[in-house]
Amino acid sequence: MLGAAEIRELALGLELKPTKKLGQNFVIDPNTIHRIVSAAHLNSKDLVVEIGPGLGSLTLGILAKVPKVIVVEIDPRLAELLPVTIKKHSPNGQLLVVLADAMKVTELPGEPTALVANLPYNISVPVLLTFMQRFPSLEKGLVMVQAEVAHRLAASPGSKEYGSPSLKMAWYGPARLAGNISRSVFWPIPGVDSALVYFETNANRDQSIRAEVFSAIDQAFLQRRKTLRQALGNWAGSVAEAQEILLRAGVDPSARGEQLGIESFIRIAQAK
Repeated sequence: MLGAAEIRELALGLELKPTKKLGQNFVIDPNTIHRIVSAAHLNSKDLVVEIGPGLGSLTLGILAKVPKVIVVEIDPRLAELLPVTIKKHSPNGQLLVVLADAMKVTELPGEPTALVANLPYNISVPVLLTFMQRFPSLEKGLVMVQAEVAHRLAASPGSKEYGSPSLKMAWYGPARLAGNISRSVFWPIPGVDSALVYFETNANRDQSIRAEVFSAIDQAFLQRRKTLRQALGNWAGSVAEAQEILLRAGVDPSARGEQLGIESFIRIAQAK
């Protein structure tokens, strides 16, 4: 496990100054790494994909639980150093490095069953949802994100945090908060606290209607205080047609999107 001094030393050797643009905030506390890995509920059969491994502290924690990790890293300096760090601290660990922007990755060297990542704050939700869509082999995941984002991802219908990210996450499977992370465990220290979100995927979703479900969700939350009858007018073709679709789906046309769970939106998409 890497300590704070070694992480700073590795960064110094690369002449690396962590950048906000790439969301580079490295975890320097070994106890936090243990918490993250424990909360991920990994087993020895899992093939883990990690997004943004940075200097490798979380990667090493994951390799203590599983034999192989795929990492996706956008910074070529970090991607080049990571195998050296892993070989030194976890000589039996297998590491597969993908040098790429996570938003542009369409293939991985293997079919991952678990996603574990300290996601960049600025693109955490798009990256998470993109990976869930592109890699259906994923069965579970544990992500560390900005605390505010974590509460949105795990929110329930009717809560103030509930919105499009909550529903889109729920499409892939139930998500729950798995702990808070203080900003003090990072280097450099970010301006916000973080939180962990754990999820398991639902393998029974009909992927052929995902785009229609997501489109309905987006329309429902463009003006979240509108009734669904009004909010889905453009999506359905007219307010009258939206009402008919909602009635066929067994949904009250005067309800608002923030009141509905993912199963209701699935029925709405199916009724179109």
